[in-house]
Amino acid sequence: MSLEKVRAYFAANGVDTGRIIEFPVSSATVELAAGAAGVIPARIAKTLSFMTPDGPVLIVAAGDARVDNSAYKAFFHCKAKMLGRDEAESIIGHAPGGVCPFGINPGVRVYLDVSLQRFPTVFPACGSSNSAIELDCTTLFTLSRAEQWIDVCKDWRGAPEA
Repeated sequence: MSLEKVRAYFAANGVDTGRIIEFPVSSATVELAAGAAGVIPARIAKTLSFMTPDGPVLIVAAGDARVDNSAYKAFFHCKAKMLGRDEAESIIGHAPGGVCPFGINPGVRVYLDVSLQRFPTVFPACGSSNSAIELDCTTLFTLSRAEQWIDVCKDWRGAPEA
């Protein structure tokens, strides 16, 4: 399963796998994850998967942010095309509800959206629909092997930073 893939990835990268939180309820959506973690939805680091002419990309963004199509197109030089539910697992390495930037398939590029930077810690999934880990943004950047911080999301500026 994908959770085991993430555990192995964390172990190989010096992360205590005991930090992974396994919820007794689903955390497959931002709202469910926020409820399970006891935080505002914005602190959930949702991972969105897209296909570009140069291959698949993941964008990790705050739970209250939405992709701004014009900003996406300006950065990636193509229209935003999200992967379908049936494509995510084979292309990314994790099924919808557990998609995360850890333990992904080779060739998948990762970007972090600046919407995350307003929080001291955020909660990305860990490969299953009931898992997460609390990380600061520097650690998230390093562990996800992100290419860079980008600004391709909207609707989060001026939102609460609790």
